[in-house]
Amino acid sequence: MDLLPWVTVGFIIIGIVVLASMKKSMERKVALIIENKDSKDSKQISTKPVVWWIVGATVWGVVSIFLIVWSFSIYK
Repeated sequence: MDLLPWVTVGFIIIGIVVLASMKKSMERKVALIIENKDSKDSKQISTKPVVWWIVGATVWGVVSIFLIVWSFSIYK
């Protein structure tokens, strides 16, 4: 039995769970950044976690698409 379909499904499911669990936290951080963009505290609030979450979600999506296409090309 091949491992590629299991890796693909596992990667996609784990990625969805991780992204969904972090979604509320990132929404709160973005709301906090938007509320405090003009105040003096805005320099203390870092946007790096939100940017890295977006980068991670994009990379996860690209890798997921690659794995799905690779799976279909092997099992045609």
